[in-house]
Amino acid sequence: MRGEGGSGVFVALTQRGLERARTVLSACPGFVIHGLEGRADGADQTFSETTEHLRALFSDGRPIVGVCASGILVRALGPLLVDKRSEPPVVALSEDGRFAVPLLGGHSGANRLAEHLAEAGGGTAAVTTAGDRAFGLALDDPPPGWTLANPESAKGTMAAALAGEGIRLEVEAGEASWITGSDLPLSSHADRVLLVTDRVQSEPPATTVVLHPPVLAMGVGCERGADPKEVIGLTEQTLVDAGLAPQAVACVVSVDVKADERAVHALATHLGVPARFFSPDRLEQETPRLANPSDVVFREVGCHGVAEGAALAAAGAGGELVVEKRKSARATCAIARAVSGIDQRSVGNARGELTVVGIGPGQADWRTPAVTAAIARATDVVGYGLYLDLLGDLIDGKQRHQSDLAQEEARARAALDLAADGRSVVLVSSGDAGIYALATLVFELLDREDRPDWNRLALSVEPGVSAVQAAAARIGAPIGHDFCTISLSDLLTPWEAIETRIEAAAKGDFVIAFYNPVSKRRRKHLATARDILLRERPAGTPVILARNLGRQDECIDVIELGELTPDHADMLTLVLVGSSETRRIERGQNLWAYTPRGYGAKMLSEKEGAA
Repeated sequence: MRGEGGSGVFVALTQRGLERARTVLSACPGFVIHGLEGRADGADQTFSETTEHLRALFSDGRPIVGVCASGILVRALGPLLVDKRSEPPVVALSEDGRFAVPLLGGHSGANRLAEHLAEAGGGTAAVTTAGDRAFGLALDDPPPGWTLANPESAKGTMAAALAGEGIRLEVEAGEASWITGSDLPLSSHADRVLLVTDRVQSEPPATTVVLHPPVLAMGVGCERGADPKEVIGLTEQTLVDAGLAPQAVACVVSVDVKADERAVHALATHLGVPARFFSPDRLEQETPRLANPSDVVFREVGCHGVAEGAALAAAGAGGELVVEKRKSARATCAIARAVSGIDQRSVGNARGELTVVGIGPGQADWRTPAVTAAIARATDVVGYGLYLDLLGDLIDGKQRHQSDLAQEEARARAALDLAADGRSVVLVSSGDAGIYALATLVFELLDREDRPDWNRLALSVEPGVSAVQAAAARIGAPIGHDFCTISLSDLLTPWEAIETRIEAAAKGDFVIAFYNPVSKRRRKHLATARDILLRERPAGTPVILARNLGRQDECIDVIELGELTPDHADMLTLVLVGSSETRRIERGQNLWAYTPRGYGAKMLSEKEGAA
């Protein structure tokens, strides 16, 4: 649907509601789960005030599935209801999954959402809107890709149909099987009209409902770094001159070397449609149908036409070029019309997307909403098997690509290659992806190999809660002052360099987080690090041993630096060594550690100055 708000949200108020949301999450791509603090543990995000949270989501235009009584949603959102055409979908889902009730936004996606939820959970969608029940369709909620140009006319037409009045269907472009296959009372002699057209209708009569089908493909080409305003201006003027409706444009298409071109994606965003891309070989197949084949373009790109070729490729074998190539200073465009609707999901290839994510130590509470959203919208997940297992139901229905722990480069390459095929991929690390993890390797591969198909990807990194943050939070505030992290693994870094860093950190009196402290092969490095530190700080310095953070068998212990041996740690342990200032305190049954930052001394100085 064009003009949707942000990603959808399941709102769970109980643990049972949270579990229900998880069972149907795969039916709602892009949705995340929000849980009431203290009552729905393990959600992607928590909230403390239900009414305020629901109103904030609704005001942001985010689709809502409340796994709760419908009355809760009604009472919370009632004061916000102003214009039904602008409200996002709101569905009440019973905790047992038996009923999905579209409460608001029925004709902006709530009815379809309820049906998806009912199908996924084996329940019933309680759709009550008259048109859906009587005719099996709603004119103001057309299929994906279709646009209702004049919503104000749809209500009267549906009311007339419910009263037994006939409707005349006129199809100027595409096909309307979703209408002809419904129970709408169609009549060739009726006064009320459903007009399916790809042309602009400036002032249609109140008795005419104008529907734009997704039949136009906007082919574009441009120079590298072209101004998006120029490309948008060229295509807008082209549509105006041809009398074609922008709402009938199904997709913006080009050659795949433009997959990372900012102007192409800006145009797609402007029109509210996806950008899709074809290989030069595929576009070259359209040469016999081109109106303006160019040898110059062939020499530069490998096909005789980009704008015309891409538009025709998207329109399919029966499609026709309705606007030949038009030019501006640095861009070209052309428009083709398909015989029937264009399926935006199957035309060409999307720009590949790779998001490198850190999922934190393991528990869902420590996974950021941004990471959850990236995983939810992905088609493929790549990672070490244990880390993928920690994601549970979140990756149901996605292609899973796993490898052994030591196969980091193979995982990074697989993720890049999958994304280069046009997939939406997440590469999963534990902790934070940029701290001793896979984000660095991805960029190293890009730097080392400079492959065009990799360079065109939409690449991003989403941070996660690192082990050092999690360990510090569990025991208090030991990294409240300057700290550093050092990996004791010498697989990629010579031990001499690691030792130099430990010595420098010891002399600088940093709190130090040791990652990868001990392995079956490597046991002496932690003892050597201890001995170096003991030259600079007391033997009684607190050492936090944090193992399996965020997982079922989590263990946190505090010992003194002089007691530290390799037997205290393994590869699942983070060793956090305090500075000379780090304090260990016991209050009641609680043991804490913290590193003062100097607030006490500052306050004392201020008091003495005041005196």
